[in-house]
Amino acid sequence: MAKAIRVMIVDDSLTVRTVFKRMVESDPALIVAGTASSAERAIAQLAAEPADVVLLDLEMPGMGGLDALPAILATTASPQVLVVSSLTVDGAEHTMAALQMGAADTLLKPRPGGFNEDYRAQLLGKIRALGARSVEAAAKGTGPTERSFVRPASSPRMRRMDVIAIGASTGGIHAMGLLLRSLRSECDWPILITQHLPASFIPVFARQVESACGRPADIAEDGTAIRAGRILVAPGHGHMLVRRTGDRLVTRICSEPSASGCLPSVDPMLSSLAAACEGRALGVILSGMGRDGLEGARELVAAGGTIYAQDATSSAVWGMPGAVAKAGLASLIATPEQIGEAIMAQASAPLLRQG
Repeated sequence: MAKAIRVMIVDDSLTVRTVFKRMVESDPALIVAGTASSAERAIAQLAAEPADVVLLDLEMPGMGGLDALPAILATTASPQVLVVSSLTVDGAEHTMAALQMGAADTLLKPRPGGFNEDYRAQLLGKIRALGARSVEAAAKGTGPTERSFVRPASSPRMRRMDVIAIGASTGGIHAMGLLLRSLRSECDWPILITQHLPASFIPVFARQVESACGRPADIAEDGTAIRAGRILVAPGHGHMLVRRTGDRLVTRICSEPSASGCLPSVDPMLSSLAAACEGRALGVILSGMGRDGLEGARELVAAGGTIYAQDATSSAVWGMPGAVAKAGLASLIATPEQIGEAIMAQASAPLLRQG
């Protein structure tokens, strides 16, 4: 039998703990490793009873979820943390801080009456995705292993590029922070970012990105110019596309449904770069569930562009990066820091940029 995913529920509300416990126990692939009414109790319990996934409320008496997060991540099983909080716009700062610190994903706690079947399906889907790595490790006995899917005869070297485009979802915010902090000032290529997030979190995310790498970050609008040394973030209500106007690149915002069902989606961003830049672009796919970015990456590579993907070991969920890697589209499969180092190597090699 496959190993069950162990779930710890941490919330100061008895009602919420009870509802979540029933939801988790309704899935035979999951077991409740324990429940805790405070962060302090959760840390103590996790030391004795490890968990693969922790459902963590942020707003609790005492230590609070945000302060406890580093200790929870450092417990024996190195659990994936799903922040489940009633905090919305006012709490976006705290939620985004948790995601940057290493929490893998977030799910808003519904109002009374909102714990319905749709919410249950969403919650259990996130838990299963986050716990998949632990199940895989137990099945193999040696932890997650990776084949090399790097494109044959490819290398991180590339011809001149106009733009770097980064796509991410679950676990991607922490990975993106690691990557961006490794990019020094001599890397002045424009950076476009599509991150799956609730729309209300995007302004906080843009400020977080700006702080991570010390360069201006704005939320893209229709007609926003793509300029060297700056970052543009896809808005929560639409996809960020790129079009060429004369010798300039500008963004266009589109809300048409994407094949992946995501809004914003990575696919339209990469597909538009394939046409607007004639392949002179680097796409980076970081941790995330699903396959968003695969079709766009395919088009970008066909146009002569390059794709880098985060490796399985450092990804919270190797869905998005795994899809492009397994399709043979990635020229480099590595940790976020190593991807940053590869980009810096290109930035310091003028001949490659003029190629």
